[in-house]
Amino acid sequence: MDNIHIRRECANDYYAVEELNREAFWSRVWGDRQEICDEHLLVHKLRDVASFIPELDLVAEIDGKIVGHIMYSKSKVIDENGKEHEMLTFGPLAVLPEFQGYGIGKKLMLHSFEEARRLGFRAIIIFGHPDYYPRVGFRRAEEFGITTSDGKTFDPFMALELYPGALDGVRGKYYIDPVYEHMTQEEALEFDKRFPLKEAFKPVPIELLLNRLKPEAKEALESLNIKSLQAVTTKSERVLRALPGICDEAIEAIRAVMKDNGWSWGER
Repeated sequence: MDNIHIRRECANDYYAVEELNREAFWSRVWGDRQEICDEHLLVHKLRDVASFIPELDLVAEIDGKIVGHIMYSKSKVIDENGKEHEMLTFGPLAVLPEFQGYGIGKKLMLHSFEEARRLGFRAIIIFGHPDYYPRVGFRRAEEFGITTSDGKTFDPFMALELYPGALDGVRGKYYIDPVYEHMTQEEALEFDKRFPLKEAFKPVPIELLLNRLKPEAKEALESLNIKSLQAVTTKSERVLRALPGICDEAIEAIRAVMKDNGWSWGER
């Protein structure tokens, strides 16, 4: 799409942006229980925290309609000597379901990367889809010697240098604003009353995929204790290929089942 206009969010956009995030993430629940998303609540809360960066709170419009949104906050890496290195994180990044697949999310990211460079930031660290975000330059955070605050690392934990060598000499544990971690389902349900009534999304059980796999591949996937198809998106193709019993045929079956249920998965 060539008619995408990107601009900063303003106060008059708040409700529309929160509703956009609600629509974009409604079917993106991670567990095996019927719950509602909390991304619209997170957007609402982020605007009021000290780490929020208004200059990087952006919307994408098509013919005056807001169809996409990205927002940023400051985060940090603390090294073994206690020195803090300021970082960025973005999220949520949302596009209305009917406008997904047209590159709007990518345009928002690339535009925001340029703005972040202009503002003098060095790097962005996120938790995201491990097969998607490398397409715009993200690498596994472990390649830079960066772990989560509890010393862990995994494929969805990624970093992007905003200029070559930006993370040279930066090693340590990553800390994000607590607002990302301190939301409950009860709080999300209460906030959701501000919006039109919507039935909670019921996660698609992993058995739908397991039944398509041969015994050795099924056993391998079961070893990860994944309960829903959505949770499969947290595992990269690289990780699944490394499991005993997962062959090319199994990878193609996983890719097909995910696609049939509305999720892009894998390195293609």
